[in-house]
Amino acid sequence: MHTIALATAGHLLHFELAVAYEIFRTPPDELPRADWYDVLLCGPEPLEIGPFTLEPEYGLERLLTADTVLVPACADVGVPPPAELVEALRAAHEAGARIASLCTGAFALGAAGLLDGRRATTHWAHTEDLSSRFPKALIDPDVLYTDNGSVLTAAGKAAAVDLCIHLIHLDHGAIIANTVARRLVMPPHRPGGQAQFVATPMQPSGDHLLAGLLAWTQERLDEPLTVTDLAKQANMSTRNLGRQFRAVTGQTPLQWLLTQRVRRAQELLESTPQSIESVAIATGMGTATTLRRQFKRVVGVPPDTYRRTFQTT
Repeated sequence: MHTIALATAGHLLHFELAVAYEIFRTPPDELPRADWYDVLLCGPEPLEIGPFTLEPEYGLERLLTADTVLVPACADVGVPPPAELVEALRAAHEAGARIASLCTGAFALGAAGLLDGRRATTHWAHTEDLSSRFPKALIDPDVLYTDNGSVLTAAGKAAAVDLCIHLIHLDHGAIIANTVARRLVMPPHRPGGQAQFVATPMQPSGDHLLAGLLAWTQERLDEPLTVTDLAKQANMSTRNLGRQFRAVTGQTPLQWLLTQRVRRAQELLESTPQSIESVAIATGMGTATTLRRQFKRVVGVPPDTYRRTFQTT
Protein backbone atom coordinates (compact mmCIF):
# COMPACT_ATOMS: atom_id res chain seq x y z
CA MET A 1 0.00 0.00 0.00
CA HIS A 2 1.05 3.59 -0.63
CA THR A 3 1.92 5.01 2.79
CA ILE A 4 0.93 8.56 3.71
CA ALA A 5 2.53 9.94 6.84
CA LEU A 6 0.81 12.86 8.55
CA ALA A 7 3.47 14.85 10.40
CA THR A 8 1.86 15.97 13.65
CA ALA A 9 4.75 17.86 15.27
CA GLY A 10 4.16 21.35 16.62
CA HIS A 11 0.95 23.25 17.36
CA LEU A 12 -1.40 22.32 14.52
CA LEU A 13 -4.68 23.57 13.11
CA HIS A 14 -6.87 20.52 13.30
CA PHE A 15 -9.05 21.06 10.23
CA GLU A 16 -6.32 20.22 7.70
CA LEU A 17 -5.18 17.23 9.76
CA ALA A 18 -8.72 15.86 10.01
CA VAL A 19 -9.45 16.46 6.32
CA ALA A 20 -6.34 14.65 5.15
CA TYR A 21 -6.99 11.75 7.53
CA GLU A 22 -10.60 11.41 6.37
CA ILE A 23 -9.82 11.64 2.65
CA PHE A 24 -6.92 9.21 2.57
CA ARG A 25 -8.22 6.84 5.22
CA THR A 26 -11.51 5.98 3.48
CA PRO A 27 -11.28 4.26 0.07
CA PRO A 28 -14.08 4.66 -2.48
CA ASP A 29 -16.34 1.67 -2.99
CA GLU A 30 -14.81 1.07 -6.42
CA LEU A 31 -11.35 0.38 -4.96
CA PRO A 32 -10.25 -2.40 -2.58
CA ARG A 33 -8.67 -1.13 0.63
CA ALA A 34 -5.45 -2.95 -0.27
CA ASP A 35 -5.11 -0.68 -3.31
CA TRP A 36 -5.77 2.49 -1.32
CA TYR A 37 -3.56 4.27 1.22
CA ASP A 38 -2.06 3.32 4.54
CA VAL A 39 -2.36 6.50 6.65
CA LEU A 40 0.08 6.94 9.53
CA LEU A 41 0.04 9.56 12.27
CA CYS A 42 3.65 10.46 13.01
CA GLY A 43 4.76 12.79 15.76
CA PRO A 44 6.86 13.12 18.90
CA GLU A 45 4.05 13.62 21.40
CA PRO A 46 0.26 13.31 21.89
CA LEU A 47 -2.04 15.83 20.22
CA GLU A 48 -4.52 17.80 22.27
CA ILE A 49 -7.68 18.26 20.17
CA GLY A 50 -10.28 20.00 22.32
CA PRO A 51 -11.14 17.65 25.16
CA PHE A 52 -9.53 14.70 23.34
CA THR A 53 -5.97 13.41 23.20
CA LEU A 54 -4.69 11.73 20.05
CA GLU A 55 -1.64 9.49 20.33
CA PRO A 56 0.50 9.29 17.17
CA GLU A 57 1.23 5.75 16.05
CA TYR A 58 4.84 6.46 15.08
CA GLY A 59 7.61 8.94 15.70
CA LEU A 60 8.89 11.36 13.08
CA GLU A 61 11.55 8.85 12.00
CA ARG A 62 8.73 7.01 10.17
CA LEU A 63 8.60 9.86 7.65
CA LEU A 64 11.81 8.54 6.08
CA THR A 65 10.11 5.37 4.80
CA ALA A 66 6.78 6.92 3.77
CA ASP A 67 5.78 7.37 0.13
CA THR A 68 4.05 10.70 0.80
CA VAL A 69 4.47 13.05 3.75
CA LEU A 70 1.72 15.57 4.52
CA VAL A 71 2.38 18.56 6.76
CA PRO A 72 -0.88 20.05 8.15
CA ALA A 73 -1.27 23.75 8.90
CA CYS A 74 0.62 25.22 11.83
CA ALA A 75 -1.37 27.38 14.21
CA ASP A 76 1.18 30.20 14.58
CA VAL A 77 3.46 31.02 11.67
CA GLY A 78 5.46 33.30 13.95
CA VAL A 79 6.76 30.26 15.87
CA PRO A 80 9.50 28.33 14.02
CA PRO A 81 8.57 24.71 13.30
CA PRO A 82 10.18 22.12 15.58
CA ALA A 83 13.77 21.38 14.57
CA GLU A 84 13.09 17.64 14.64
CA LEU A 85 10.27 18.10 12.13
CA VAL A 86 12.45 20.19 9.83
CA GLU A 87 15.21 17.56 9.92
CA ALA A 88 12.73 14.74 9.31
CA LEU A 89 11.20 16.50 6.30
CA ARG A 90 14.60 17.14 4.79
CA ALA A 91 15.64 13.53 5.32
CA ALA A 92 12.34 12.16 3.96
CA HIS A 93 12.68 14.25 0.81
CA GLU A 94 16.26 13.06 0.31
CA ALA A 95 15.00 9.49 0.73
CA GLY A 96 12.56 10.01 -2.15
CA ALA A 97 9.29 10.81 -0.41
CA ARG A 98 6.72 13.13 -1.94
CA ILE A 99 6.29 16.06 0.46
CA ALA A 100 3.10 18.15 0.56
CA SER A 101 2.03 20.99 2.84
CA LEU A 102 -1.49 22.09 3.64
CA CYS A 103 -2.06 25.80 4.22
CA THR A 104 0.57 27.20 6.61
CA GLY A 105 2.37 23.87 6.73
CA ALA A 106 4.41 25.46 3.92
CA PHE A 107 6.47 27.27 6.57
CA ALA A 108 7.86 23.92 7.74
CA LEU A 109 8.80 23.03 4.17
CA GLY A 110 10.46 26.41 3.79
CA ALA A 111 12.48 25.89 6.97
CA ALA A 112 13.66 22.54 5.57
CA GLY A 113 14.84 24.28 2.39
CA LEU A 114 12.37 22.36 0.25
CA LEU A 115 10.84 25.50 -1.25
CA ASP A 116 14.14 26.95 -2.52
CA GLY A 117 13.84 27.54 -6.27
CA ARG A 118 10.34 26.05 -6.34
CA ARG A 119 6.87 27.53 -6.80
CA ALA A 120 4.90 27.48 -3.58
CA THR A 121 1.80 28.94 -2.01
CA THR A 122 -0.03 29.14 1.29
CA HIS A 123 -3.10 30.89 2.63
CA TRP A 124 -3.28 34.30 0.95
CA ALA A 125 -3.05 36.08 4.32
CA HIS A 126 0.43 34.60 4.88
CA THR A 127 2.01 34.64 1.41
CA GLU A 128 3.95 37.87 2.02
CA ASP A 129 5.37 36.49 5.27
CA LEU A 130 6.30 33.22 3.56
CA SER A 131 8.03 35.11 0.75
CA SER A 132 9.99 37.38 3.07
CA ARG A 133 11.08 34.52 5.32
CA PHE A 134 12.13 32.26 2.44
CA PRO A 135 13.29 34.58 -0.37
CA LYS A 136 14.65 31.71 -2.48
CA ALA A 137 11.12 30.31 -2.85
CA LEU A 138 8.92 31.40 -5.76
CA ILE A 139 5.73 32.31 -3.90
CA ASP A 140 2.51 32.49 -5.91
CA PRO A 141 -0.26 34.06 -3.78
CA ASP A 142 -3.03 33.54 -6.30
CA VAL A 143 -3.28 29.77 -6.83
CA LEU A 144 -5.04 26.92 -5.07
CA TYR A 145 -1.95 24.72 -4.96
CA THR A 146 1.42 24.14 -6.61
CA ASP A 147 2.92 20.88 -7.83
CA ASN A 148 6.68 20.61 -8.33
CA GLY A 149 6.61 16.85 -8.57
CA SER A 150 8.24 15.91 -5.29
CA VAL A 151 7.16 19.04 -3.40
CA LEU A 152 3.57 20.33 -3.34
CA THR A 153 1.91 23.14 -1.42
CA ALA A 154 -1.73 24.15 -0.91
CA ALA A 155 -3.40 27.42 -0.01
CA GLY A 156 -6.14 27.77 2.66
CA LYS A 157 -8.52 25.17 4.03
CA ALA A 158 -10.66 24.42 0.97
CA ALA A 159 -7.53 24.37 -1.21
CA ALA A 160 -6.07 21.74 1.13
CA VAL A 161 -8.93 19.49 0.09
CA ASP A 162 -8.20 20.31 -3.55
CA LEU A 163 -4.57 19.25 -3.13
CA CYS A 164 -5.62 15.98 -1.50
CA ILE A 165 -7.92 15.30 -4.46
CA HIS A 166 -5.05 16.21 -6.80
CA LEU A 167 -2.80 13.63 -5.12
CA ILE A 168 -5.49 10.99 -5.59
CA HIS A 169 -5.77 12.04 -9.23
CA LEU A 170 -2.02 11.53 -9.64
CA ASP A 171 -2.09 8.12 -7.95
CA HIS A 172 -5.40 6.67 -9.12
CA GLY A 173 -6.66 8.72 -12.06
CA ALA A 174 -9.51 11.13 -12.72
CA ILE A 175 -12.40 8.71 -12.21
CA ILE A 176 -11.37 7.75 -8.67
CA ALA A 177 -10.46 11.36 -7.81
CA ASN A 178 -13.87 12.61 -8.93
CA THR A 179 -15.58 9.79 -7.05
CA VAL A 180 -13.89 10.92 -3.84
CA ALA A 181 -14.80 14.53 -4.62
CA ARG A 182 -18.46 13.57 -4.99
CA ARG A 183 -18.36 11.77 -1.66
CA LEU A 184 -17.04 14.96 -0.08
CA VAL A 185 -19.68 17.04 -1.92
CA MET A 186 -16.82 18.87 -3.63
CA PRO A 187 -16.48 20.07 -7.22
CA PRO A 188 -14.59 17.67 -9.50
CA HIS A 189 -10.80 17.81 -9.52
CA ARG A 190 -9.75 21.45 -9.93
CA PRO A 191 -6.42 22.48 -11.48
CA GLY A 192 -4.08 24.17 -9.04
CA GLY A 193 -3.72 27.27 -11.20
CA GLN A 194 -7.15 28.52 -10.25
CA ALA A 195 -7.22 31.59 -8.04
CA GLN A 196 -7.91 31.30 -4.32
CA PHE A 197 -11.20 33.20 -4.82
CA VAL A 198 -10.26 35.67 -2.12
CA ALA A 199 -13.13 37.70 -0.71
CA THR A 200 -13.32 41.41 -1.46
CA PRO A 201 -10.66 43.27 0.57
CA MET A 202 -11.89 45.16 3.63
CA GLN A 203 -13.20 48.60 2.77
CA PRO A 204 -12.06 51.72 4.63
CA SER A 205 -14.22 52.97 7.50
CA GLY A 206 -16.96 55.50 6.88
CA ASP A 207 -14.84 58.53 7.79
CA HIS A 208 -12.06 57.75 5.31
CA LEU A 209 -11.63 59.92 2.23
CA LEU A 210 -12.30 56.99 -0.10
CA ALA A 211 -15.22 55.38 1.74
CA GLY A 212 -17.92 57.25 -0.16
CA LEU A 213 -16.09 56.97 -3.48
CA LEU A 214 -15.71 53.19 -3.30
CA ALA A 215 -19.39 52.75 -2.50
CA TRP A 216 -20.32 55.16 -5.30
CA THR A 217 -18.12 53.29 -7.77
CA GLN A 218 -19.45 49.85 -6.87
CA GLU A 219 -22.95 51.05 -7.66
CA ARG A 220 -21.80 52.06 -11.15
CA LEU A 221 -19.60 49.20 -12.28
CA ASP A 222 -21.65 48.89 -15.46
CA GLU A 223 -20.61 52.40 -16.52
CA PRO A 224 -17.40 53.24 -18.47
CA LEU A 225 -15.67 54.89 -15.52
CA THR A 226 -12.17 56.38 -15.80
CA VAL A 227 -9.62 57.53 -13.24
CA THR A 228 -10.60 61.09 -14.09
CA ASP A 229 -14.23 60.29 -13.29
CA LEU A 230 -13.21 58.85 -9.92
CA ALA A 231 -10.98 61.81 -9.11
CA LYS A 232 -13.73 64.25 -10.00
CA GLN A 233 -16.23 62.42 -7.79
CA ALA A 234 -13.71 62.40 -4.90
CA ASN A 235 -12.87 66.06 -5.50
CA MET A 236 -9.12 65.41 -5.65
CA SER A 237 -6.38 65.24 -8.27
CA THR A 238 -5.71 61.99 -10.10
CA ARG A 239 -2.24 61.85 -8.49
CA ASN A 240 -3.65 62.22 -4.97
CA LEU A 241 -6.35 59.67 -5.80
CA GLY A 242 -3.67 57.18 -6.84
CA ARG A 243 -1.77 57.69 -3.58
CA GLN A 244 -4.95 57.21 -1.52
CA PHE A 245 -5.90 54.04 -3.42
CA ARG A 246 -2.50 52.46 -3.01
CA ALA A 247 -2.48 53.27 0.70
CA VAL A 248 -5.93 51.78 1.30
CA THR A 249 -6.24 48.95 -1.22
CA GLY A 250 -2.66 48.26 -2.31
CA GLN A 251 -3.78 48.82 -5.91
CA THR A 252 -4.03 51.61 -8.43
CA PRO A 253 -7.54 52.95 -9.11
CA LEU A 254 -7.73 51.03 -12.40
CA GLN A 255 -6.50 47.81 -10.82
CA TRP A 256 -9.06 48.15 -8.04
CA LEU A 257 -11.82 48.93 -10.53
CA LEU A 258 -10.95 45.85 -12.62
CA THR A 259 -10.91 43.70 -9.48
CA GLN A 260 -14.39 44.92 -8.52
CA ARG A 261 -15.70 44.26 -12.05
CA VAL A 262 -14.35 40.71 -11.95
CA ARG A 263 -15.82 40.08 -8.49
CA ARG A 264 -19.19 41.35 -9.66
CA ALA A 265 -18.91 39.02 -12.64
CA GLN A 266 -18.22 36.15 -10.23
CA GLU A 267 -21.38 36.97 -8.29
CA LEU A 268 -23.48 37.08 -11.46
CA LEU A 269 -22.00 33.85 -12.82
CA GLU A 270 -22.71 32.10 -9.53
CA SER A 271 -26.22 33.36 -8.94
CA THR A 272 -27.86 34.19 -12.29
CA PRO A 273 -28.40 32.52 -15.68
CA GLN A 274 -27.27 35.66 -17.54
CA SER A 275 -25.24 35.03 -20.69
CA ILE A 276 -21.55 35.87 -20.76
CA GLU A 277 -22.38 38.82 -23.03
CA SER A 278 -24.92 40.16 -20.51
CA VAL A 279 -22.48 39.73 -17.63
CA ALA A 280 -19.85 41.63 -19.63
CA ILE A 281 -22.24 44.56 -20.08
CA ALA A 282 -23.43 44.49 -16.47
CA THR A 283 -19.86 44.68 -15.18
CA GLY A 284 -18.60 47.37 -17.52
CA MET A 285 -16.39 44.97 -19.49
CA GLY A 286 -18.22 45.80 -22.70
CA THR A 287 -17.78 42.57 -24.64
CA ALA A 288 -17.67 38.86 -23.88
CA THR A 289 -14.14 38.74 -25.32
CA THR A 290 -12.89 41.35 -22.86
CA LEU A 291 -14.64 39.65 -19.96
CA ARG A 292 -13.14 36.27 -20.82
CA ARG A 293 -9.64 37.71 -21.14
CA GLN A 294 -9.71 39.75 -17.92
CA PHE A 295 -11.61 37.11 -15.93
CA LYS A 296 -9.13 34.38 -16.77
CA ARG A 297 -6.20 36.67 -16.02
CA VAL A 298 -7.54 37.56 -12.56
CA VAL A 299 -9.32 34.34 -11.51
CA GLY A 300 -7.27 31.79 -13.43
CA VAL A 301 -10.13 30.06 -15.26
CA PRO A 302 -12.56 31.20 -17.98
CA PRO A 303 -15.98 32.49 -16.85
CA ASP A 304 -17.73 29.50 -18.42
CA THR A 305 -15.63 27.11 -16.33
CA TYR A 306 -16.18 29.20 -13.21
CA ARG A 307 -19.94 29.07 -13.70
CA ARG A 308 -19.98 25.29 -14.13
CA THR A 309 -18.00 24.91 -10.91
CA PHE A 310 -19.81 27.36 -8.67
CA GLN A 311 -23.37 27.91 -9.86
CA THR A 312 -26.02 25.97 -7.97
CA THR A 313 -28.87 24.32 -9.82
